[in-house]
Amino acid sequence: MIDSIHFQDMLNERQIKREWVDSAISNPDRIEDRDDGTRHYIKQIPEYGNRWLRVVTNVISMPEKSITAFFDRRIRRTR
Repeated sequence: MIDSIHFQDMLNERQIKREWVDSAISNPDRIEDRDDGTRHYIKQIPEYGNRWLRVVTNVISMPEKSITAFFDRRIRRTR
């Protein structure tokens, strides 16, 4: 998987640690495949107040490309 420039910028701007992204991708709490060709890896991050990290990738591109990452305030409940 490769990172887009936007993805790298968002990690820096939003102070998202790379280890959190790697954990979300390798061991997600949930995966959502979307009709637009994206896959959303969702992981609760205890070190960041149990907030939910959403990592969005483009699964159509080869190799797969990381598009963006953000803490999703819409997700409230734990599984």
